[in-house]
Amino acid sequence: MLYNFMNDYNECAHERILEAITRANREQDNSYGLDTRCERAREKIRAHLDGAASDVQFLVGGTQTNTTIIAACLKPYQGVIAAASGHINVHETGAIEATGHKVLALPSADGKLTAEQIERAVAAHFADETAEHMVQPGMVYLSQPTELGTIYRKAELTDIWNVCQRYQIPLYVDGARLGASFAAQGADLSLADLARYTSAFSIGGTKLGALFGEALVINDPLLKKDFRYHIKQRGGMLAKGRLLGIQFETLFTDGLYFEIGRHAVAQAQKLTEGLRARGYAMMVESPTNQVFPILPKTLLRELGRSFGYAFWCAVDDENDAVRFCTSWATPPEMVDALLGSIPAKQ
Repeated sequence: MLYNFMNDYNECAHERILEAITRANREQDNSYGLDTRCERAREKIRAHLDGAASDVQFLVGGTQTNTTIIAACLKPYQGVIAAASGHINVHETGAIEATGHKVLALPSADGKLTAEQIERAVAAHFADETAEHMVQPGMVYLSQPTELGTIYRKAELTDIWNVCQRYQIPLYVDGARLGASFAAQGADLSLADLARYTSAFSIGGTKLGALFGEALVINDPLLKKDFRYHIKQRGGMLAKGRLLGIQFETLFTDGLYFEIGRHAVAQAQKLTEGLRARGYAMMVESPTNQVFPILPKTLLRELGRSFGYAFWCAVDDENDAVRFCTSWATPPEMVDALLGSIPAKQ
């Protein structure tokens, strides 16, 4: 295979992270995220939060992060509202349901939810005379970017936050690819905005150049108390937590996290423009590092000999929608090579 565009964690990790771990290899420090490296990483992240009194915790992976925060927020009889295409609904093997909570999926063509949708769903539940016989909407889950690469603008997030505040339910934003969202054309959300308009959000490391790990930023004071108990119980606490601290300290030094996002998005948008120039349509317009073209099945079989991609869905008898994903390590010449293998649409 010439190059794999299957996902954004094909490579091991950014060289600066590997170098930082190597330099710190003989250091001795405390365990379970109570070390000096994690504290430095927390300080660097908090520096972007415009003075918000947020807690920052480090967990080993995205599924552990989502499962831990959602289970911590919900009462036993509650579920979490998410887009039908949301990661917790389609790509986490029922991890949320395994905690005893239902994912309350709402339809979405572009992976996003609207404030109006959420309000209708919550209001309809409480207006139902049999409400107590059904799972209560107790939380809202969004991802930035979404599973389809689309992004929420500040006004959209603010409107959703206001609905959540009105009904007194937490709002959590899954930021597994958060760095890519900041580099998207039209993006206007900052880390400080996320600290202001969510109960909690995650900052993805795994898909943004880290070996592994996510940072969870907890903004709601009620969620902060004893949260480390939740992390331990859900299997998200790493004994050698300083490995997470070193990685996030590196990612938030000299703007590396944002640089990684810019590179991944630039390569994806270069690919998008090249596909459009060749006459191909997109299943969804993604301004981030995921590209969803609709391509002939015969062409995809040919491409599969040299390039990795993810099947997304069948469009008709002759065409499939697939995903090409770029990363911090995607060489521009590999994007050129892929485009060079795709003829103009007949």
